[in-house]
Amino acid sequence: MTTNTDTSSGQYASINGINLYYEIHGTGKPLVMLHGGLGNFAMLAGLAPTLAQDRQVIGVDLYGHGRTALTDRPFDLGQIGDDIAGLIQYLGFEKADIFGYSLGGAVALQTVIRHPERVDKLVVLSTPFKRTGWYPDIQVGMGAISPEYMTGTPLYDAYVAVAPRPEDFSRFIVSMREGMIQDYDWTEQVAALKNPVLIIVGDSDALPPSHAAEFFALLGGGLKDAGWTGEGLIASQLAIVPGATHYNIIDQTNFLLPIMTPFLNSKQA
Repeated sequence: MTTNTDTSSGQYASINGINLYYEIHGTGKPLVMLHGGLGNFAMLAGLAPTLAQDRQVIGVDLYGHGRTALTDRPFDLGQIGDDIAGLIQYLGFEKADIFGYSLGGAVALQTVIRHPERVDKLVVLSTPFKRTGWYPDIQVGMGAISPEYMTGTPLYDAYVAVAPRPEDFSRFIVSMREGMIQDYDWTEQVAALKNPVLIIVGDSDALPPSHAAEFFALLGGGLKDAGWTGEGLIASQLAIVPGATHYNIIDQTNFLLPIMTPFLNSKQA
């Protein structure tokens, strides 16, 4: 068996029966950052260093991803949300802001839905609030990923470079596929949220901008004119990034950072 032992600058937290890998960069108010599916915290390398200049960034490798080993536990978004809430508590924070991209955004949503007391503000990038929010072909594609298809890709190379057990790749892909075909619809839970949420999608994302507008409306946004002085503004916000796809939006830091930073630094809650 091949075993990777390099933990980079990170550490492990024993939470919910797994060893969850995390890194801490910077100081200040905590911001937990969650990567997209089949990736790891390195996926957020374009955003994290700048954000860490004035806050404490906690970068996580989600369950089964990167340096966090797969176990016999099923791939379940709710349980992974519990992992993140557990990490916030483990690190001694009363609450933290959370950023999540794609799969990480779904995990972030489950964290705030299941543990609202552990979350302050939430930034979700390229993330629907129900499975049918994805375009139909994306839904089909999620159910079609296979170890054979993924082997030899850059995502495969990134996995085997850092995974505690690189030979788990095939089992990891099967587990991910089984998790991603599960239906979900968090309409009621999202509508009940009190936490400020910043929704960001690309104009050419894997979900239509209309879904993001529906997401925003559930939070009370986009329902009426906010008034001459902005007296009708709500704590949540919506941003559509021009010329951005689901796959390149994470690199559009020239748009993302100026959108995210004022929201995260705002005193509004």
